[in-house]
Amino acid sequence: MLKWLATLVAALLVLGLLTPWLNRLGLGRLPGDVRIRSKHGQFHFPFTSVVLASLALSLLVYLLGR
Repeated sequence: MLKWLATLVAALLVLGLLTPWLNRLGLGRLPGDVRIRSKHGQFHFPFTSVVLASLALSLLVYLLGR
């Protein structure tokens, strides 16, 4: 359980550090990414970006696992 928690924290840290660089590449602003703004705040879910990142990571793991 502790290993999974440490892995999750490390992944979130890396993702947080890479976010500005990924935004410059256009991730988070693709068609299909949801952004809702209201007077009380905003909600942002990069659905398409998450799917593309998942496909890229799956391909990387598949290629490295051979």
